Amino acid sequence: MQKEQIKKRVYEVIEVSSIGDASSRAYDVLMTTAVIVGMIPLTLKSDNSYTYAIEVLTTLIFVIDYVSRVWTADYKMGYKSFKAYIAYILSPMALFDFLSIVPIVYLFTPVGASIGLLKLFRAFRVLKLIRYSKTAVVIANVLRKVKKELLAVLILIIIYIFVSAMLIFQLEPDLFANFFDALYWATISITTIGYGDIYPTTNVGRLITMVSALVGVAVIALPSGMITAAYISEISRKKSKYEL
Repeated sequence: MQKEQIKKRVYEVIEVSSIGDASSRAYDVLMTTAVIVGMIPLTLKSDNSYTYAIEVLTTLIFVIDYVSRVWTADYKMGYKSFKAYIAYILSPMALFDFLSIVPIVYLFTPVGASIGLLKLFRAFRVLKLIRYSKTAVVIANVLRKVKKELLAVLILIIIYIFVSAMLIFQLEPDLFANFFDALYWATISITTIGYGDIYPTTNVGRLITMVSALVGVAVIALPSGMITAAYISEISRKKSKYEL
């Protein structure tokens, strides 16, 4: 019984603080500070003794946080079962928590090209701040609601990119060194960026580029509309909840 009380209290502390819970509030401040400080090494070109100290200290905090969240996963998931722990470990936020710990590996391993890339995983630490921002939580809920629609749009975009890349690659084979260059062209065209480093010279190629740019405008507008509608719905739901 005592163990369960401790476990429940740990869960209450590591979750976003409620009004009047000073311990939980202090923990939120600690984690927010650790995330911000842990990003400092990414602003420097090379590591030194200070960045190593920051990495070790912040990673230790993140490990304790991750272990605590896994230990209290049954409270988080709302049911007492071994499956609750598995479900939590595989949840997006838990995966981000784990990836935020991974960069510590490069401190104890001979630095190679692949190991050095682990340092970039520090960027995942920013996502930990989502827990401590009400606005970020709302946005996360919105994206969760429209994830199927966004996935469908993404699939359509990928299909269009490949189709337009194949067409332009066949129409202007001398323009591209390989098919990846054609994919690059198709991607920047549909996003309406158009760097100008690769551009078609035939009328048909230019026509495809024009269509890609127009499709890109529609692609941007479609997800924006869905996200805006879901965001308004989520805000209205929260207001109704508070009014009740």
